[in-house]
Amino acid sequence: MKNAVIVKSMKPIPYVSAVPRKYRSYIRNKAIDRARTRIIVAGNDPKLMSAEDLEVVVREEEDKIKSAIRDKGLLAVLALLGLNLFN
Repeated sequence: MKNAVIVKSMKPIPYVSAVPRKYRSYIRNKAIDRARTRIIVAGNDPKLMSAEDLEVVVREEEDKIKSAIRDKGLLAVLALLGLNLFN
């Protein structure tokens, strides 16, 4: 009976995607800057693009940033464990 009470009072483990709001806004702002640079380098004007097209480019940049963070985290964990996969 005691175990059932403990299980009910435990909170669920948050997922990796549950990033605090300040980090999400930082990633979003960084992605907007990168998207703006990417559009200008391609020779386009961000002001002439539709909102949907801009959102697609910003979303791609957000995905790239999140992927880079995930990869660096994985490498840090492997380094802590003393594993070297790139030998």
